[in-house]
Formats: sequence, C-alpha cells, structure tokens
Amino acid sequence: MAMAAGAKGGGKRRRRGRRSGAINEINMTPFIDVVLVLLIIFMVAAPMMTVGVPLDLPQSKASPLNSDTKPITLSIRQTGQVFLGEDELSDDAIIPKLTETAKAGTEERVFVRGDKRVDYGRVAQVMAIVTGGGFRKVALVTEPDQR
Repeated sequence: MAMAAGAKGGGKRRRRGRRSGAINEINMTPFIDVVLVLLIIFMVAAPMMTVGVPLDLPQSKASPLNSDTKPITLSIRQTGQVFLGEDELSDDAIIPKLTETAKAGTEERVFVRGDKRVDYGRVAQVMAIVTGGGFRKVALVTEPDQR
C-alpha cells in the first residue's frame, strides 16, 4: 500500500503553500549601490556649488557665525568690482539691489567677501555704502586659518 501511494504522485513532490509565481522579495543590493554612488557624487560636488564670484579670501582665526537664514553676499574682486551673486554692480546700484533682494528689509544680514589682494580702502568704502543704506548687520567673510 505504501508503494502504491509513492507511485501515484508521479515522482514529483510539491510542498503545500509554495506556488510557482512572481517572487515578491526586493533585492536591496542594487538600491544600496546606487545610494552610495549618489552620496559620493554629492560629497565631491558640494564644495564646488559655492555661489558667487571666485575669490581668494583672507584667513583668520575667528570662529564661524551660526546663521539659520542665508545672508545676502556682496563680493569684491581684486580689481575693486562689486558683485551681488554673479551680477556686477556699480556703487550707485548697490543699495537699490540690496533692498530689492532683502526679504527682511534693512534687518537682513549682509556678508562682504573681499579678495585678500583688494585695497582695504575699497572694502571700507563698500561697507560704508551698505551701512549708509540702512543695513546694520554687515560682516566680513574670511576663511579659517589653516595653521
């Protein structure tokens, strides 16, 4: 009787509960590989995403300011040209452009980035124009000292 039951199945035994159909498991390995590649790309590209005019900033031992809001940044090249973002401004156009850009009015923070080879008098002149326009939160931007 036992032999007859074995021969009756035709030699193929199937477990109950297993079906031949779509596999519903997700392979996470390709997903993790893609995420790691994107992480590396963003880590390499992040330092290059500095907006504005490329400058050689002076170095200082001052601690960085903690600011939640993004300030308005004025850049002064070695030649004395003033830029707001990547747009060149004349001295007369600095205050109108700052007031147009400032969301919080004259309470907005203004960072002045001056190339280390620019004349100190030119940096002081631009800062005087900005503070004369009513902006009181004006700061100079430097790079951290590497020593």
